[in-house]
Amino acid sequence: MNDYEEYEDEVEYYAIRPNKTRIKKEIGDLFALGETMSKLSAAHLSSLELPDNIHKAVSEVANMPHTGARKRSLKYIAGQLHKMDVAPIQEKLARIQNKSAHSVREHHILEHWRDKLINEGNAALTELFDEQPTIDLQQIKQLLRNIKKETETNKPPRSSRLLYRYLKELFQFEDGSEAENEPEEGH
Repeated sequence: MNDYEEYEDEVEYYAIRPNKTRIKKEIGDLFALGETMSKLSAAHLSSLELPDNIHKAVSEVANMPHTGARKRSLKYIAGQLHKMDVAPIQEKLARIQNKSAHSVREHHILEHWRDKLINEGNAALTELFDEQPTIDLQQIKQLLRNIKKETETNKPPRSSRLLYRYLKELFQFEDGSEAENEPEEGH
């Protein structure tokens, strides 16, 4: 019993080693984050509000070919990101990517309506008027006539672009109120 009491006051300390697998995964995620940031436009990159050294490195990586130097630079970026809290950067990046997805969806909707108006004529115009009663029917009819003339004479599609712009102003996607006007045909 006495031997046990002597060891009771002694405390053994163990070194806590970092989980190398978890660290490698985190660095890999940060590497991918650096790669994603390198594909952003300069305006979007500035909106992330990165520290100067990381911003400069990401800007340089964007112009590099896919070689070992690019990979080393991305590893440097990942290492710098590992030293800081990246949650705000990831949030801003997610918002930027979400806006891009919405703009692609909106573009497809507008293209769908433009093509439908060109191909189906008055039937599509009636359907559009049912959804958007504020449209200027005369303007759209004039644009459709001009599109037909341009197609017949092999001229550049100026009126088609004007129709697209008119539809973009008409739908006003920024407020989100017209998001339910998605085409049902899968275009």
